[in-house]
Amino acid sequence: MKPKLLVLEFWGIGDLAIATPFLQEASKKYEVTLLAKPFAHDLQKRFWPEVKVVSFTAPWTAFKGKYNFYLWPWISMFRLWRQLQAARFDLAISARRDPRDHFLLWLFGARNRLGFPRLQGQKFLTQSVGLPNPEAHRYESWRQLASALDIELPKKEQLHFDKNNFNERILVHTGAARSVRVWPLVRFRNLVNHLRRMNYEVQVVCDPGQRSWWLDADEENVATPTTLKALLKIIEMSGLFIGNDSGPGHLAAISGCPTFTIFGPQLPEWFTPLHPEAECIEGKACPYKPCFDYCQFPAPHCLLNVSEEEVLRKVENFVANHFQKMSGVAQL
Repeated sequence: MKPKLLVLEFWGIGDLAIATPFLQEASKKYEVTLLAKPFAHDLQKRFWPEVKVVSFTAPWTAFKGKYNFYLWPWISMFRLWRQLQAARFDLAISARRDPRDHFLLWLFGARNRLGFPRLQGQKFLTQSVGLPNPEAHRYESWRQLASALDIELPKKEQLHFDKNNFNERILVHTGAARSVRVWPLVRFRNLVNHLRRMNYEVQVVCDPGQRSWWLDADEENVATPTTLKALLKIIEMSGLFIGNDSGPGHLAAISGCPTFTIFGPQLPEWFTPLHPEAECIEGKACPYKPCFDYCQFPAPHCLLNVSEEEVLRKVENFVANHFQKMSGVAQL
């Protein structure tokens, strides 16, 4: 009988995508339960079917009002505590240096609790794991934890994600959870038109709030998926992904699509999608960078100052190189 392992990952789609290689390998050795936001159910069947998902939207992950304790779902949190206490986990882990996570590992009653120490959070851990290099990709945190559990994960550049079929469609996704990560739509439109003039097939995908803009720009076939399942279907029909520093790019990467990411306030060395052939353009310098999702200025100059000409030049090379490689593979 496999030991029971509880994994905490309360944040975004991209964070779960980065955790995917760990979840896949851990489920071979452990009976894994993942505590995550409800959208994890949409990823489970496709990427880690052996993992049991328990839904929990941690109130401190909200962008606003995260510590308005009157609004916290105390009743459902109590029920969750009883449910996970009853499961009697052998091990529990979090890949974040977050004392809130460490406290929950202890509160849920796991016998062994592993994590990265910070702000006395190690008091709730039975084993503190050595911190990865501060400049390392977020994936390295999962590799460190995997090593502590005697699970071997490949280095980021050695990862491999299968693609179900070869397709020459380019998916251009213009959305992101936060506006400080959205490159201007007019520049995306010009990029799309430029690629089409080069005879590439382009599928524009956007967030619901952007749909009317694209329709007004005469993009009649713009797709606006409202579920991850629908978005994954579009990704499966695409050969390349171009977009902002956001969750869809990370989903594309673990679905086997090479990605090109336009970064702004975040650092590519931390959050470039996991596909080994992923490319990006870095946001411009800023004294507050990385500032995650809270810009110190009225507008995110680190992103807005990434010019259309710079992106066009890099994207041209990205697309040409990858379609040339894909064509060679398809002929074998």
